[in-house]
Amino acid sequence: MIHNTRRHVEGTVVLMKKSVLDFNDFTASFLDGLHEFVGKGVSLQLISAVNTGPENGLKGKLGKPASLDWITTSSHESLSTGESAFKVTFDWDDEDIGTPGAFLIRNNHHSEFYLKTMTLKHVPDHDDDIHFVCNSWIYPAKNYQKDRIFFSNKVYLPSETPMPLLKYREEELESLRGDGKKEPEKWDRAYDYALYNDLGNSDKRPEHARPILGGSIEYPYPRRGRTGRKPAKSDPNYESRLDLELSLKIYVPRDERFGHLKMSDFLAYALKSIVQVLKPELESLFDSTPNEFDSFEDVLKLYESGIDVPEGLLKDVRDNIHGEMLKEIFRTDGEKFLKFPMPQVIAVDKSAWRTDEEFAREMLAGINPVMICSLQEFPPQSKLDRRFYGDQSSKITKEHIEINLDGLTVDEAIKERKLFILDHHDSLMPYLRRINSTSTKTYASRTILFLQKDGTLKPLAIELSLPHSEGDQYGAISKVYLPAEQGVEKSIWQLAKAYVGVVDSGYHQLISHWLHTHAVVEPFIIASNRQLSVLHPIHKLLHPHFRDTMNINGLARQILINGGGALESTVFPSKYSMEFSSSLYKDWSFPEQALPEDLLKRGMAVKDSSSPYGLRLLIEDYPYAVDGLEIWFAIKTWVTDYCTIYYNDNDSIKEDSELQSWWKEIIEKGHGDKKDEPWWPKMHTLEELIEACTIIIWIASALHAAVNFGQYPYGGFPPSRPSMSRRLMPEKGTQEYNELEENPDKAFLKTITSQFQAVLGLSLVEILSRHASDEVYLGERDTPHWTCDVMALKAFEKFGSKLSEIEKRIEMMNNDEKLRNRYGPVKMAYTLLKPSSEGGLTGMGIPNSISI
Repeated sequence: MIHNTRRHVEGTVVLMKKSVLDFNDFTASFLDGLHEFVGKGVSLQLISAVNTGPENGLKGKLGKPASLDWITTSSHESLSTGESAFKVTFDWDDEDIGTPGAFLIRNNHHSEFYLKTMTLKHVPDHDDDIHFVCNSWIYPAKNYQKDRIFFSNKVYLPSETPMPLLKYREEELESLRGDGKKEPEKWDRAYDYALYNDLGNSDKRPEHARPILGGSIEYPYPRRGRTGRKPAKSDPNYESRLDLELSLKIYVPRDERFGHLKMSDFLAYALKSIVQVLKPELESLFDSTPNEFDSFEDVLKLYESGIDVPEGLLKDVRDNIHGEMLKEIFRTDGEKFLKFPMPQVIAVDKSAWRTDEEFAREMLAGINPVMICSLQEFPPQSKLDRRFYGDQSSKITKEHIEINLDGLTVDEAIKERKLFILDHHDSLMPYLRRINSTSTKTYASRTILFLQKDGTLKPLAIELSLPHSEGDQYGAISKVYLPAEQGVEKSIWQLAKAYVGVVDSGYHQLISHWLHTHAVVEPFIIASNRQLSVLHPIHKLLHPHFRDTMNINGLARQILINGGGALESTVFPSKYSMEFSSSLYKDWSFPEQALPEDLLKRGMAVKDSSSPYGLRLLIEDYPYAVDGLEIWFAIKTWVTDYCTIYYNDNDSIKEDSELQSWWKEIIEKGHGDKKDEPWWPKMHTLEELIEACTIIIWIASALHAAVNFGQYPYGGFPPSRPSMSRRLMPEKGTQEYNELEENPDKAFLKTITSQFQAVLGLSLVEILSRHASDEVYLGERDTPHWTCDVMALKAFEKFGSKLSEIEKRIEMMNNDEKLRNRYGPVKMAYTLLKPSSEGGLTGMGIPNSISI
């Protein structure tokens, strides 16, 4: 008796048609239907993971092509808006296919579509469904050299890949590397590296020339994704720039573009609108009527009633910005314009931000809580080279601060680890002369603080320094300011704190936020796609933490951090902003991005085997560090549980060819300007792999959340966290000093961010502080079928449960009145490291990736 092994296997394909995504493209739908009618549809072919076919060497056997039923949609339990499910029926031959490990897909239509998943049900000899997670745009076949391939959700180390899939695995990686020669097309998926040679635009405006970042000793920088545009006319070393109106079309590999329904698409349009329409319009409006805020009541109008704007401007804006977006981003009802939501920092108390306690607390629980250090020598010393910068040591004396040390001497306070410093001196001084030649007028600063018995910090002295008028080699001209409660001294102290805020705000935006999260992560994304197959367990681990980052970074280079872009208008280093960030990349070290290492380096924690996680915080109530350590070790436990499923010993790490190529490329290409640093892990041990993956996930998720999503809640009221200063401290006997005595608020507002800069800055940080409606948070995945590995799924579930526990603990601590640094005088709980959130402006939630 002969068994006939031929039968059928049903598949369900979930996709989004282009016509659903692009409402203006009516032709797409019509032409796709026409192609179906004439037999040019979408075909799929299964690839065996167990049998090779003589016709294609050692590659897996191909099943017969099956056509997707494009016209008839089928029901499917978990479809999102715009998605449709379609049936496909494969002829099945046990001897041919056995176990399918991948499939090829060919699109003979006129238009692209977004392929989400394919699921095979009731596969002979398989108890479970077989899932293929695709999440990729499929363009018409004419745009590709080979049909697109997708693998099932099973992972294999390179050496364990079934022979029939090995060649497919290698070929797919090769295709993702591109050829590095031509300018990529929108359908391309080529990942490659480039220098930051696209920020300047001297072709159009000579004053927008900027140095190339990366590839030199003078300006080291991480690499960005290659866009391959033609060279600039004025200098072929630079890449030409896209016109502003084409900003949203900047090349990133196709599957890195913002998702179809992502609010960031909408945010991208909003950012573009602000820069293209609002910035020039507002500039001319505020130039012709140079409006200053005259009082804090004036500033509050931004939130309570909005600013009146001439009808002509409103018409211009209406003509240029889509109506729904206009309502959402600018909240205009046709009369009032530019009305902003109330930032949390002034929601309960309009003036608590002015207290010394709040000023100090935000160094522990604000938007830049990664700078404060333990003070271990007095007076503070400089590491700048004396040959070039002379004497830069601090002029703060013991007499300045001992009056406020609760009876301790400075030496005793240092010994008891009660003195701390916010030091923005050495980083800024080499650039300060140039920065102050622009419209910015500011200082390098050192702020010394004392840890009080109630666990809060008290500022003791602020030193503001300028370069010597006769040359850098003569050292710094420094002045020390002390806290004061009344008279003109009180106003001067408030101004001194504002200058510290300005420098901290710019450092935060350019270094803590842009450089230390957005810029340093991009090389890891590029290397992961070029060297780690989608079948690789480490690709599966890291991939969710890369979502949307290349797209937001590309957009940033186009309209935010470019020469003349919005960021230069809203942070103090002005046109020197990006080269300032390059000078600070010289100090960046990968291992120090681990939170425990960072806290030890800054002297904010000491090793202590009797403390949780073996670390004792010097300031027990340091909300960023307390919550951060919980999150860090939850991530590390998850990464450890996951990696030990696939790697038994150190040899398996050394022998993993893809992993070794990946790490080599990160060091030699992605962070190539730092390739000779001795601190790079060798990637020879399981411990090194776990630490490296934990650091990458930490930077992309929790660190970015901590320095990004509080920008509006903390910085949305310009006086409390000004980003610009326009004049220096008034000197006795001047008109400015007299004004400071007579009308301190007006003098304060004339010194910090102008009305135009404030409105532009608020518009930007409000957008950057919002969560997208389809955000995926830490402990979540965008599909339950991301892997078929039961042990990995269990470990991930454990991670999710741990994060829920941490969230409850954060809520409990925020209700504990003894922990004063968690809410402060402004009565604003520290929630930036609470893992979950809803969409919008919430001041909480840790997305998986740097997605805005």
